[in-house]
Amino acid sequence: MATFNYTHLNPTTFVLMGIPGLEGAHIWISIPLSTFYIISLLGNVTVLFVVGKEQTLHQPMYLLLCMLALTEIGTSTSVIPKALCIFWFNLKDITMGGCLTQTFFLHTFSMTHSAILVTMAFDRYVAICNPLRYATILTNTQVAKLGLVGLLRAVLFILPMPLLLSRLPFCDNHIIPHTYCDHMSVAKVSCGNITLNKTYGLVAAFIVIVLDLTLIALSYGLIIRAVLRISSKKAHLKAFSTCTAHISVMLISYPLLLFSTLTHRFGQGISPHVHIILANLYILVPPLLNPFIYGVKTKELHDKLGQYICRVLPLGITDIKPG
Repeated sequence: MATFNYTHLNPTTFVLMGIPGLEGAHIWISIPLSTFYIISLLGNVTVLFVVGKEQTLHQPMYLLLCMLALTEIGTSTSVIPKALCIFWFNLKDITMGGCLTQTFFLHTFSMTHSAILVTMAFDRYVAICNPLRYATILTNTQVAKLGLVGLLRAVLFILPMPLLLSRLPFCDNHIIPHTYCDHMSVAKVSCGNITLNKTYGLVAAFIVIVLDLTLIALSYGLIIRAVLRISSKKAHLKAFSTCTAHISVMLISYPLLLFSTLTHRFGQGISPHVHIILANLYILVPPLLNPFIYGVKTKELHDKLGQYICRVLPLGITDIKPG
């Protein structure tokens, strides 16, 4: 009887329902989902390939772009393949261990992504406010160390989440109304007291998001102050143009992150399928758009990418033999 009660309270598997209320449209939803995922993978892998191949791009700014691309690949890959299995093959079961692992990697990559955006803001600050010392302040080694600090911070903040989930009882409710396992979606199906989970999740998100946004705001405040001291309008435009890609990425990433975080706790009036669709967009939209933003806005990367395309296209044409 003791063994029965243990398995009854602590399931070995959960069931991910996908998008409740839109089960009949799962196949149709999977079409843009899979398309966005493939394009985002191609875009981020292309950034990694071009920066890796070109010695001239082995600089702090492009190393940060590679880190950003890796976190975006990790975030989307931790979620989308399983979601597509639900939509295409109705494979809704996920083990307890698999669910906790997905939770850990999803939130770790997401938090590391935020840390890299902070480092990129610092990079722009040094480039604009201390251009003569840029090469000594921000070396590739320093950037790599900052990336590791961001990863370590994420691991330390996120590791308690699956541990807190593993102690919860789940009684008869093993059904998670979501396409993936995140901390609060799993906690909400528990029949136990989830106050600690809610408190820790909210505090961790608040500390990280507020701290990161404060550091970014401080960097841009110093940038604006330095730029306004320059009398040349042309210099103003040039300085601000170096920040447009980073600002665009932040405007895509943080509003979706804040919405997804807050609706879990305070969005009782929002329809579940609306929340789940937006939660998936948070996973997909930044990895989809960011490579294009930096590819267009960053001249050196844009030029090198154009060179590779020009090299590949003639090869493809010469391979075509007349019938």
